[in-house]
Amino acid sequence: MAVDPSFSKQRLPLAQVLACGALIVTLSMGVRHGFGLWLLPVTSEMGWSRNAFSIALAIQNLAWGIFGIFVGMAADRFGAFRVLLAGAVCYGAGLVGMAVAATPLAFALSAGVLLGLAQAGTTYAVVYGVIGRQIPVGKRSWAMGVTAAAGSFGQFLMLPLEGVLIGALGWQAALMVLAVLILAIVPLAFGLREPHNAGKAAMHQGIVSSQGIGHALQEALSHRSFLLLTAGYFVCGFQVVFIGVHMPSYLRDHQLPAQVATHALALIGLFNVLGTYVSGWLGQTVARRKILIGIYLGRVVAIAVFLLAPLSAWSVYVFSAVIGALWLSTVPPTNATVAQMFGVRHLSMLGGVVFFSHQIGSFLGVWLGGFLYDRTGSYDIVWYIAIALGLLAAAVNVPIDERPVERLRAQPV
Repeated sequence: MAVDPSFSKQRLPLAQVLACGALIVTLSMGVRHGFGLWLLPVTSEMGWSRNAFSIALAIQNLAWGIFGIFVGMAADRFGAFRVLLAGAVCYGAGLVGMAVAATPLAFALSAGVLLGLAQAGTTYAVVYGVIGRQIPVGKRSWAMGVTAAAGSFGQFLMLPLEGVLIGALGWQAALMVLAVLILAIVPLAFGLREPHNAGKAAMHQGIVSSQGIGHALQEALSHRSFLLLTAGYFVCGFQVVFIGVHMPSYLRDHQLPAQVATHALALIGLFNVLGTYVSGWLGQTVARRKILIGIYLGRVVAIAVFLLAPLSAWSVYVFSAVIGALWLSTVPPTNATVAQMFGVRHLSMLGGVVFFSHQIGSFLGVWLGGFLYDRTGSYDIVWYIAIALGLLAAAVNVPIDERPVERLRAQPV
């Protein structure tokens, strides 16, 4: 077995990396997952269309993907600590801007561009870069599963809180409270402050390759399996963001009480804790492409049954539990596969490239949801698109080759 020469020899304590990384993702992803709860309050009070709100969140997802590549480069070069600090400040500012925005344009700049930048700097790509450098390969997929599970728990924990805040304080004051809460990422970032930049430390030991950013990108983008993995991740983004943002409105349109949507999104987060942990654990022993195929096919079945069954609070809860187990469970096997194929020297950047595809899918999922609803008065077409894309994602993962590239296979054991 080849040893990745960019793996850090000076490691932070495993428990510290997992605890701080998990709590950062809990906060960042937890706040983000609740944005769908603001759709009806914001559009009703401001007199905006659902499409206007959807465009802002679509921009957020696209900005997250675009910025994620460059934020990943910065994290790989300068370490995650500085990136996390900047991301936390941008997150707080974006939430405040979202609360005070008086026009759809201002809302899109804050909820879209600024929060997209903030999420790029406080979520998986940055944290997984630290995990890749600080945790041995034998525990890497498992550790990524633990961190992704924490993000899922954040959804379960934060969604009821966000619903209570909106009901008690109003949607604007609720955003202000979250802006203060998100700054807890700042002290947590100190726990991921690496003793030395992993790349520099390895260079001092004389064992790291001289591969630069340009060569790393060229190598990945010319690798067939990397492109297939990236294509499948596009579908993941489309499905989860469409459901997360538009399902509350879909349920209200069918005359279900508002708390059903809140409970449904919380259940997605709760069951995703189990799903992401299990997928990360399985990724240590099972081919990760097989895990991804199973996840995408499982989503297809879950969505189809949900649409065919009579709609009730209990059918929503069952669907939420099933889709929750499949929600972010794609994250650990996808990122662990990138690390296995190309090593961890540029993991944050290459993870950002794959995630960019995810966010293009997210952009289309949230935007098409609002666009087609405004045109047709229904979400049906988008549900059908989600099913078709799920079948496509399962198919493109079949031929993926997870073996390390020749550059790493040539490294000494």
